[in-house]
Amino acid sequence: MNFETTAPLGIALLGLLMGMRHATDPDHVIAVTTIVSRERRLTAAGRVGIVWGLGHTLTVLAVGAAIIVFKIAIPIRLGLAMEFAVAIVLILLGLGAFASFIQLVARRIVGTPLAVDRPLVVHSHAHGHGFGPHRHPHVHLDSGEQHSEQIALNHDHGLPAGPMSSFAVRRPLLRSFGIGLVHGLAGSAAIALLVLGAIPQPLWATLYLAIFCLGTIVGMGLITTAIATPFAVAAQRMSWMHRSLVTGSGLLSFGFGLFLAYQLGIVDHLFGAAPSWTPR
Repeated sequence: MNFETTAPLGIALLGLLMGMRHATDPDHVIAVTTIVSRERRLTAAGRVGIVWGLGHTLTVLAVGAAIIVFKIAIPIRLGLAMEFAVAIVLILLGLGAFASFIQLVARRIVGTPLAVDRPLVVHSHAHGHGFGPHRHPHVHLDSGEQHSEQIALNHDHGLPAGPMSSFAVRRPLLRSFGIGLVHGLAGSAAIALLVLGAIPQPLWATLYLAIFCLGTIVGMGLITTAIATPFAVAAQRMSWMHRSLVTGSGLLSFGFGLFLAYQLGIVDHLFGAAPSWTPR
C-alpha cells in the first residue's frame, strides 16, 4: 500500500477506533473502575477517564514516537519491568479494599459482640465520604470520656482505603493522571511496534499514533462515565450496595494485580536469568 496517497481520513478513523478499543483493555478498565467507584457524579467520573487518557497519551507519544522515529529497541527486562509497574499500581489501588475485607472476615470468625453495658449515642450530622457532605443517623458507643460527643461529631465515615486513602479520595484526578502515565509507559512499546509494522513511514506512523491516543482519551472518558453510573445510583439510593461495589472493585484490582505480577515475575522470568517478553 502506498501511504503517500492514502486518504488521511481513513488513517484518522482507523486510529480513532483502535484507540477507543485500546481503552477497553482489562488492566485499564479495572484501574479506572477502582478510581471512579468513589465518585457520585458522572461528570466527575468522565473527567477521571479523560485525565487518565491524557497521562496515557503523554508516555505513549513520548516513548512510542521515539521508537518509531529513532528505531529505539526496548530491552526485554526493561519492557517487563514497565508492565510489572502496572501490576504494582493495581495491587496498591486494591490494597485498602483487601485489608478491609480481611478485617471483616476476621471479625466474623472471631466475633465482636456489642458491649451492651455501655450507653449508645445516636446522632445525625453532616459528614463526608469523599463525595460531598450529607446526613444520616447512626450509633456510637459512649466512651465515657469528656469529649466523646465532640469525637462522635467529628469522626470520618469514609470507607477504608489503606495507606493511600487520603490521596485516593482528595486527589482522584492527580492519581488518575499518574496511573495513566504508568499504563502508557507499559503499553508504549507494543503500540509503537504494532503501528510501525503496519505503517512503515515514520511521519504517517507518528500521526496515526497521535490519533490513536486521542481515541484512547475519548474511549476512556466514555467508559468511566458508563462504569460510574451504577456506582452513582447505588451511592444515592442504596449505601450498602455502594459499599459492596467499592469493595468489590478494589478486590478485583488487587487480585488482577497479583495475577499480572505472577505472570510477569514468575512465568515471564522478570526476576530470572532468562526473561521472556512479548510486547502486548
